[in-house]
Amino acid sequence: MDVIDPNARVVDLVGLLTVLNNNYEGKADLYELAMDLGIDIDDMMPIVYTASYLGFVTIGGGDIIISDKGIQFINSNIKERKRLISDSIKDVEPFKTAIDLKEFTLDDLLSELERRGVQNYNSPQGKYDLRITLAEWGVYSGLISLIGEEEFRVNE
Repeated sequence: MDVIDPNARVVDLVGLLTVLNNNYEGKADLYELAMDLGIDIDDMMPIVYTASYLGFVTIGGGDIIISDKGIQFINSNIKERKRLISDSIKDVEPFKTAIDLKEFTLDDLLSELERRGVQNYNSPQGKYDLRITLAEWGVYSGLISLIGEEEFRVNE
């Protein structure tokens, strides 16, 4: 099941794709990329997996390769980037479940995610992580709106 990692941020996606395209001609060894960026590879993997789930990169055999969609993303303006993110997150959790609920509180979404077997937000800080993920990816892209302190609505 594809889930946006709570530690992945949009700015990380932009940075990863930009460096991969501009400094590595679109393909790099993951370990070498992490070393060159001065990041522990374990700290880099949340955005790598998220970028993969969203279709912006492919990973395999220790390499990361920017996809056509990833190139389109970095060559786009902000409005188009938001649209690409919005379209891409619809098929990954927690947004897949959020779309099914249409309007929800954080507790509603947490309960439904747990019922569906999504464990990424099942921790003492899970509610906070979920709120950040919804804001970082969903609200930023325009897929969802915050309509109360802990209430959200899908914009479709």
